[in-house]
Amino acid sequence: MKIAVTYENGEVFQHFGHTAAFKFYEVKDNKVVSSEVVNTNGSGHGALSAFLGDHKINKLICGGIGGGAKAALAEKNIEIFGGVTGDADKNVEDYLAGKLKYDPDKVCSHHHEDGHDCGEDHHGCSGNCSSQNKTVISSLKPGSLLLKR
Repeated sequence: MKIAVTYENGEVFQHFGHTAAFKFYEVKDNKVVSSEVVNTNGSGHGALSAFLGDHKINKLICGGIGGGAKAALAEKNIEIFGGVTGDADKNVEDYLAGKLKYDPDKVCSHHHEDGHDCGEDHHGCSGNCSSQNKTVISSLKPGSLLLKR
């Protein structure tokens, strides 16, 4: 199994579509056997989902992630664990131990004109501006139709 974490300075980076690097973890027998930090070759969810697919990633641990990115990753059969904060290595350890704290409803659906990052509360949304939108994209099967309203 191969796990990717959006990565910056040892921490889970909080905006999938703007991540400049991932940390990849190769896992065998439920133990990390190797890891490496890999710079991305583009930004935006389409380029990043293709990048992860090309690297044969099975799982993604990240902070905020938008609906378009979730759909693109679902097409690549990459399981998403969003809404994660803190130390990247510790979160992978927690995932392998079945203790990862994540929020499948954590999305980033706004553009950051005011300079804040996903996860910050600058206008009363607690960093979860689309929490009223309970569409669970991460459970879509390849070939599923996603209707947007």
